[in-house]
Amino acid sequence: MPRKAQSHRLRAGRHSEAGRIYHVSITCHHRHANFAQLGQGRCAVRALRAVSDYADTLCFVVMPDHLHWLLQLRRDAGLSGTVQKAKSVATRYWRLEEGTKEPLWQRGFHDRALRKDDDVVAVAKYIIANPLRAGLVRSVRDYSLWDAVWL
Repeated sequence: MPRKAQSHRLRAGRHSEAGRIYHVSITCHHRHANFAQLGQGRCAVRALRAVSDYADTLCFVVMPDHLHWLLQLRRDAGLSGTVQKAKSVATRYWRLEEGTKEPLWQRGFHDRALRKDDDVVAVAKYIIANPLRAGLVRSVRDYSLWDAVWL
């Protein structure tokens, strides 16, 4: 008998910290390439801008089937609430763009809190180079500015 996924339990007992830097990955529903077109990808970018009261975006990359986001939480903001708000806003824009009611995201998200000794620039470079590692481009310069951006 197949076991039901328990990914929602990964966050049990964890808490977020204001001022902490997080690398967040959010995956599209069933890993569909929901951001394969420019207009679709802009929906995710607009959502990140919409949560600027909760988090400072250090860098991000919108891939066809997922999003990488390096952010620093602002005071009194929680990571789960901030990510949920961004997912909700992106979904609203994406559904308008696509004319659909289909789900955009898988449930939950993956995060990694950076420690003081982590190199933020190295993590940002890792995020920005994601399209290169995925074979979508031959150089990070080839990936559109809307896809990978330092804010």
